[in-house]
Amino acid sequence: MLTIAISKGRILKDTLPLLAAVGIEPSEDLSVTRKLIVPSISGDVNLVIIRATDVPTFVEYGAADVGIAGKDVLVEHNSDNLYEPLDLNIARCKLMTAVIKGRALPSGKIRVATKYVSLAQQYFAKLGRQVEIIKLYGSMELAPIVGLADCIVDLVDTGNTLKANNMEPLDEIMDISSRLVINKASMKMKHAEIKALVKQLELVVEARR
Repeated sequence: MLTIAISKGRILKDTLPLLAAVGIEPSEDLSVTRKLIVPSISGDVNLVIIRATDVPTFVEYGAADVGIAGKDVLVEHNSDNLYEPLDLNIARCKLMTAVIKGRALPSGKIRVATKYVSLAQQYFAKLGRQVEIIKLYGSMELAPIVGLADCIVDLVDTGNTLKANNMEPLDEIMDISSRLVINKASMKMKHAEIKALVKQLELVVEARR
């Protein structure tokens, strides 16, 4: 029995076809059910539905054997206790800085609103800029509008939310996609099962390129 941790939202939507292609289909509609653990139809896999930011923690501590998480979450989690064997090439977007349209960053200390505290600090440190990080968990675009921050660091896909709030992307920090991560102990204890899953997913991902 393998336990796979995934999160609701775009990652789940993009992940389900990949899992179906390797014979893993949930026994219930994950967009409707309120259950947090859903077995596969075949009965040999449990799907654990959790917050995106919790996926690497569940996998690292063995509550799940395998997880699917965005590169942004994995870098922010910053753990050496996970294997990351495969870029699934799904849920692609960019981590970017963004400002109110037409407004430049101040020359001095910058106030940055983000939930990606470590990534933002690392990025601005490389630029030699002094920043004050204001951690938020949502509605990032509101921070510059109400004067809480000079800019934001957030994921940008279509850019429509920025445009709707009179904001524009400034600089790209990194490309983001979802990755397969594996618990190190599970890789030893369930080596054959996990190796087979990784190989099957590799073939599916390659075929979709």
